[in-house]
Amino acid sequence: MLHMARLADSLSDRTKPPNRLAPLSISRRKFLKLAAATATVALGVDATVWAPNQLSVVRKDIALRRWPARLEGFTIALLSDFHFDPYFSVHPIEACISIVNGLSPDLIVLTGDFVSIPQFGNDKEKAASAAEPCADLLRQMQAKHGLWAVMGNHDYYTNPRVVTNALQARGIKVLANQSSPIEQEGARFWLAGLNDVVSGTADMDETLHSVPESEATILLAHEPDCADDVARYRVDLQLSGHSHGGQVRLPLVPPLFLPKLGRKYVWGLYRVGPLTLYTNAGIGTVVLPIRLNCPPEITVLTLRSSPSS
Repeated sequence: MLHMARLADSLSDRTKPPNRLAPLSISRRKFLKLAAATATVALGVDATVWAPNQLSVVRKDIALRRWPARLEGFTIALLSDFHFDPYFSVHPIEACISIVNGLSPDLIVLTGDFVSIPQFGNDKEKAASAAEPCADLLRQMQAKHGLWAVMGNHDYYTNPRVVTNALQARGIKVLANQSSPIEQEGARFWLAGLNDVVSGTADMDETLHSVPESEATILLAHEPDCADDVARYRVDLQLSGHSHGGQVRLPLVPPLFLPKLGRKYVWGLYRVGPLTLYTNAGIGTVVLPIRLNCPPEITVLTLRSSPSS
């Protein structure tokens, strides 16, 4: 009987379905950790690969009391903070060329920081030499009244002479505490360029000394927060960069890092007394090649005459 029972058990085992793997069990805590790690990786990829190369075209209509009626609808493309390198910022700079040319602006202005202060070592001459490949790209943008530039703090603290020469050799005009008239349709305004303010070489009196009091003036100044001083002068519109718009912007908190003289007027359009100011978010990045909630920006400004102050 015992033998027959064992035989029956053996036959019964053979007819049982094969064992299947038990479902993987994971605790809620482990699941949350895994989800957080996955989100962090995805956010990092977005901030370093996707966001820094997704150019934003921002359009603004700006009315200025002293703007000539004959220049109604005059357009300016504003770009800033290129921080050229052959691995990261080169890509959004290249992308700018076809976008800006497709916009057909009357004037293109570049408000500084074509290169970056070295993060490691002290080879400032090598850092300044990056202005040459940067200018090789920027010169491909076209406008009726050309390309105009001022120096930024990174340009100044590497070698402003090298950066200036690289730009001017490629047809990009550099204003250093200078003003130049822009004429069209029998009317004109003045384009002024201020030396980098952080460096201590800016001189507003020298910049504006040749500008008639009654004529409209647009000032290029790398650092936006100097607008508090500029507002005391005969300037209608200031165009700046420097802050990168914060570069990394997390929800519900201020930007994590803002440079000196880029902490008050961080990004966008402002009114500072009688002065209108626009701060561009920049094209490149500095310190780390990341952007978050702050895409690289091409600003297109359309200028109009306003009867009101």
